[in-house]
Parts: sequence; structure tokens; C-alpha cells
Amino acid sequence: MRDLHPCNLGWLSYGALKADGILIVVNTVGAALQTLYILAYLHYCPRKRVVLLQTATLLGVLLLGYGYFWLLVPNPEARLQQLGLFCSVFTISMYLSPLADLAKVIQTKSTQCLSYPLTIATLLTSASWCLYGFRLRDPYIMVSNFPGIVTSFIRFWLFWKYPQEQDRNYWLLQT
Repeated sequence: MRDLHPCNLGWLSYGALKADGILIVVNTVGAALQTLYILAYLHYCPRKRVVLLQTATLLGVLLLGYGYFWLLVPNPEARLQQLGLFCSVFTISMYLSPLADLAKVIQTKSTQCLSYPLTIATLLTSASWCLYGFRLRDPYIMVSNFPGIVTSFIRFWLFWKYPQEQDRNYWLLQT
């Protein structure tokens, strides 16, 4: 799981600017869940100082970004376009980040570092958002979620090419 990622807060702002209730609700819930995750992680983390510093830095960057979009870009249409582009870049980077494990998977011929359920969830959510963006004719939503579909199929191919070996304890539980 990632730390408080700018995607939820950015898309929440984008939804508010467009007055899109679905974007607002989904990303409010996402931001709340990520905040709870950070608080739980912080509670159990032995290196609280490092995590607090990283979180504070990210929040500072987000505040600077919001200051830019809401104070320095007075035209609502220009703000919508720039915010859509900003959100798209972060969403695409989020979907492409699992490909960093690609070399490790090919080198070791093992998909142990990949999560099959997360790959399914990524495919379903990115396809849903692509369809929603298509329905709205919103290129920022549609295009930014397309890499999630592509990377999911790449990971499915890797699962097919390098199948995971079942844990022995798994077989014992089924008997």
C-alpha cells in the first residue's frame, strides 16, 4: 500500500471543480482510508520520525500544489485543465510503478513479489474508471487509467509465464 498519494486528493479537487459527485465521493472515501492507513502504520512503525518527516514533506508539497491551483490560476477552465493533467501524471505513475518489479520477476523467473488479487483489483478499477471517463468524454480520467489495464495484462502474462508455487501449508489447510 502506498502512503497518502496525491491521486485521491487531486481527483477530489478535480471532481469538486467539475461538480462531479462520483469523483467527490469515491476520492473522499479513498483519502479517508489512506489517512487511516497512515495513522495505523504510524502507530505500529518503529521509525516514527522518518515516517512523520515523509508525511509532512508530502503534505507540504500538496499544500504548495493547492496554493498554485486555487490561488495562482484564476480561470476555472484553465485550472480544470491543469489539475486534470496533474492528476493524470500522478495516476499514470501510480499504475506504472509495479513495472519496477518486472526485471526482478524475469531475472528470478518468479512472481512471488507480485500480488494476483491486487492485479485483478487494478484491472477492474482502472477499466471502470476508463469507462467512466469515456462516458463523460473526459480524456484526463480515461487516458490516465488506461495504463492500469495495460500493466494488469502484463502482470497476468507474467503470472502465466512464471506460475507461483503453492505454499505447502496451503495444501495442508485444504485437507
